[in-house]
Formats: sequence, C-alpha cells, structure tokens
Amino acid sequence: MSGVDHLHELLGLPAVDFKHTTREKPAQAADAAAWRISVDPYDDESEMTWEEAFHAFLETVDPAGVRALIIGQWGESYEETSAYPIGLVTAAADRLTSLRAVFVGDMTMEENEISWIEQSDVTALLDTFPDLLELGVRGGSELVFPACEHARLRALTIETGGLPVGALRGVLDSELPALERLDLWLGVSTYGGDADVADLAPLLAGTRFPRLTHLGLRNSEVQNEIATAVASAPVVARLRVLDLSNGTLGDEGAAALLDGQPLTHLERLDLHHHFMTEPMERRIAQALEPHGVRVDVSEREKPWNDGGAEGRYTAVSE
Repeated sequence: MSGVDHLHELLGLPAVDFKHTTREKPAQAADAAAWRISVDPYDDESEMTWEEAFHAFLETVDPAGVRALIIGQWGESYEETSAYPIGLVTAAADRLTSLRAVFVGDMTMEENEISWIEQSDVTALLDTFPDLLELGVRGGSELVFPACEHARLRALTIETGGLPVGALRGVLDSELPALERLDLWLGVSTYGGDADVADLAPLLAGTRFPRLTHLGLRNSEVQNEIATAVASAPVVARLRVLDLSNGTLGDEGAAALLDGQPLTHLERLDLHHHFMTEPMERRIAQALEPHGVRVDVSEREKPWNDGGAEGRYTAVSE
C-alpha cells in the first residue's frame, strides 16, 4: 500500500488521535480538530472495542462541537465491514449536530492493506447528515455507493486498489449539485477495479456535477486510456485541478493530453508516479509552466523487470 499514510487533516483541521485508553480530556476544543478514532484488535493491553472508544469520545469531547470525524481501524476490518462504525456514527447524529466531514477507513498498510478493508454502503452517512461537506473512503472491497442525492456535499474522495464499477456508476448517477472536488482511485482489475474508460463517459461529458473544479482520476492501470479520453473531454474546460497521478501513465497518454484541448487554464496538473521519459516530462513542463500551471511530474518509475508497458504498476493495489 505504497504512498498511503494516515490523514494529516480533514476539512482543513489537523487530525488528532482521540486517546480513548486514558479518557483524558483533550487539550483541543471539539471544533479545532479532525478526530480520529481507532482501536487495535491485537493490543493485549487494550480490549476496548470501537463502539466503546466512540462512546468514550462522545462523553469526553463535546459532540455538538465536532466538525470532522476520522474512522480509523475499527477492529478486524478485513472481516467486519464499515457498516459497524458507520451505524454507530449515524445513530449519534442527534448529538453530532455540527459534523461536516467524515473519512471512513483511515488505515495504513501495517493496519490493513487497502484492498482488504471491508467497506459497506457509505451513503448512509450522506442520508443521515444533510449538512455534510466532505466524505472520504479508503478501501474498495464490498464498497457500495448507490445513486443518491445530497445538496451540500463539496468533496468526495474514494481511495481504492480497485474501484467496483457498481460504486463508480452510483457516484456518477448521484445528484450532487454542490460537488467541487471528486477524487477517484480506480485501481486494478486484480483487486476489483472492473470499470473501464467508457464508464467515465457521463463525468467526462461535463453533464454531471456543475460546480466541479477539481478532478482526480488516479491510480489506474489504464491511465493512458484515461488521459486520452480526458484530452477531448468537455469537463476539462471548467477544471482548475486535473490529477492523473499514481497510475501507469506513459508517453502515449501524456502526448494525447498535450495534443488535445488546451490545458493552460489549469492551476495544477498532477502526474506524479508515472512512466514517462525525461524528454516528455520536459515537454509537458515547457508547454504549461509558462502559463502559470503548476506541473508535478515527480516520481518517474521503472517497469518491473524492464518489462516495458506490461511491467508498469499503480502506486496502490493490494
């Protein structure tokens, strides 16, 4: 799970671990942090369940002031789905009256590989919290995202080693009129990423999410095909940030981007973790940086065993 760390912030607030084992009153005010609640099922000194830790949190930190909540390891998360912690959070909605951001599954490789995190229907959070502004999810296994409506959601992030096509279609069929930032890690077929570029058509056509200005289509084993489709996609004209990082992008996809519609209106183009050659890196920088576009072409990778295109890999898979 290279490149995936614990969140450092959410909703612009610093991530702070709730010390559930001591139940000491935190130094931070309830609204001054993004509170991460995690339990270690393998810690013999602490037998507290996630439910007990969450209830301790509600009794220790003023729940009415909490603005951002990070759901970390909730136990044996490779067996028990996120329906368990999500159900506890939604049941406390009458106390979490200021909640504006939730991230589900903030785990590192040491806690649980991304493709082993058992997710669930995460739209329960959107149904329960109509004022939610940001929703993030890590893990694609058992992920369910039926088409839904939410008037205020501004940012949606789904990080996976393989995004199920059903979940992708649900996202793109949703009515999210306030959505400004969409970040999707598409992953690889080996770990459940069974969507193809054609499934992105409603998004690329610009007919969804009228306020979208930040689009990430990342961590894909078909990053060249995505870049080629993006090159002529109507949605690009209204973007400020385009992120095609962490995938298998090579000179083929990069050339398609440069030969397509103008990208000089972007504030940032993120292509880090790629398989482009150094001349192509320079070509992109020379084409866009004079126009004020911040270009990230860092982390040039080498194919496994010098295997050419067949040896390319995404930053995150298992």
